[in-house]
Amino acid sequence: MVILTSVMATGALTLTACGSRDSKGGDSNNGGGTTLTIGVDAPLSGENSTTGLGIQYGAQIAVDDANKNKLVPGVTFKLKAYDDKAQPATGQSNATTITGDKTAVGAVGPLNSGVAQTMQQVFASANMVQISPSNTNPELTQGKNWQTDKKRPYKTYFRTATTDELQGSFAADYAYNGLKKKKVFVVDDKQTYGAGLAKIFNEQFKKLGGTVVGTDHINTGDKDFGSLVTKVKNAKADLLYYGGQYDESSLITKQLKGAGVKIPLFGGDGMFASTYIETAGAASEGDLATAVGVPADTLPAAKTFIETYKSKGYKGDYGAYGAYSYDATTAIIKAVKAAIDANGGKVPSDVNALRSSVVDGVQKSDFEGISGKVAFDQYGDTTNKQLTVYQVTKGAWKAVKTGTADLG
Repeated sequence: MVILTSVMATGALTLTACGSRDSKGGDSNNGGGTTLTIGVDAPLSGENSTTGLGIQYGAQIAVDDANKNKLVPGVTFKLKAYDDKAQPATGQSNATTITGDKTAVGAVGPLNSGVAQTMQQVFASANMVQISPSNTNPELTQGKNWQTDKKRPYKTYFRTATTDELQGSFAADYAYNGLKKKKVFVVDDKQTYGAGLAKIFNEQFKKLGGTVVGTDHINTGDKDFGSLVTKVKNAKADLLYYGGQYDESSLITKQLKGAGVKIPLFGGDGMFASTYIETAGAASEGDLATAVGVPADTLPAAKTFIETYKSKGYKGDYGAYGAYSYDATTAIIKAVKAAIDANGGKVPSDVNALRSSVVDGVQKSDFEGISGKVAFDQYGDTTNKQLTVYQVTKGAWKAVKTGTADLG
């Protein structure tokens, strides 16, 4: 695949005395000075938009807080949101646009690991930091041979979400030892995230002593899963594990239960959204999903964030990645402050030098965020390895286990 790269212009950063306001009225004005832009890329319409909007507005609240509190004196941060529609090519184009903006110092996103694969080289060529609050595929930080020879592909890429290596293993352990399930049917959507997660679950479940009674693949956008339901029913599975997003899994569980196959569907964080329950209805009861970190509403530091999100009337679901998006954005802002402090309190006039300093600053991140400790290891992965299993109980996601994966 040909990777597009951006042609970066050197020169002074744009100075302005104007602030800005987001579409919901968030105040981004700190009284003038230099305006610096942070891009955010996620699916803001169509498939996966519930979680994508949570990423956008999590970042917006972080920008508004930084401006309100004058976290970086003399600098106003502005957020520019880009809709990738969960399409890799669109994400790549958005990355080119973001890096082509001389006021841009970093980007948050994307949601999908497959989209991230097309964006990484673009940001690396521009030496601009990119932090995803949700990408979980191990290859993004540890290379294609991550299971045997970890090598970081891009020093500009970071994430505040833990990897599928941990998530898939955590789910397999809970399925086998927590739910006492012994026969699992494994399905994925052929996408980078879904296929990778399903593969790791499959391997770990068998390692624990369970049996994978069948595997299958579906296509994103499919609506009729009659053939899959028949296969699962004939295999006599006591659990269906699905690697993919909520758009398809909510229909799969509805058709599965409608055919009389009363077994739970278990998925990853791509399934952890209120839309899953709303679409599947009563059929979702008892289904499960893993998600990164711990429930946002149990974190004291996230209380104000949640109150702000609700009071603004922001769309989407903050529960999955909102707090991680807030912390990713804050990491970029803190790195900008460090770069300015190291330059005698002045914004570096060369955008390339500023971007480079921000990358270095993010690598050195070490602060308490609203999702927990924010720091990155030598691969750009978060050092926060906590995960949670949620189960649909009386029409809502309820945490049933929180911990870290034991890779044994």
